[in-house]
Amino acid sequence: MKILGIDPGYAIVGFGILEAQRGQARLVRCGAINTPAGVPMPRRLVQIQEDLETLIHTFSPDVMAIEELFFNTNVTTAIGVAQARGVILMTAAKLGVEVFEYTPSQVKQAVVGYGKAEKHQVMEMTRRLLGLAAVPKPDDAADAVAIALCHARSHTSRLRRL
Repeated sequence: MKILGIDPGYAIVGFGILEAQRGQARLVRCGAINTPAGVPMPRRLVQIQEDLETLIHTFSPDVMAIEELFFNTNVTTAIGVAQARGVILMTAAKLGVEVFEYTPSQVKQAVVGYGKAEKHQVMEMTRRLLGLAAVPKPDDAADAVAIALCHARSHTSRLRRL
């Protein structure tokens, strides 16, 4: 199964592509879609949509795993991320990629084994579980890889089949 993990944002959209089978996962590619500051939001959203379409056409993922929106105190940022997330979900649906959504706690639980783990613990366990020499960069890409890994570990759980 090829999994496209997405860490949504409007300035930076992290992505990570894993191949997972029989309890093993391998990193295929990771990186970020960057939209320039100062560009109007509609144009940024178009760029996210176009770049995501290119990623999906290039790597043909079977599924997309995306982090659910975590709302903090900055309403303006949350609205922008929600808009970008909507474009990401729409693009996946348009191209026929099934979407699975995970909370930050679910990602931490699946990767570290503790739902309140610190960010550095998630990054280090992601590196170890995938046998990488270093944590993926930028941080948004590392988060996206962790989200994809969460899906790989959660979706293939024997408990789901019972």
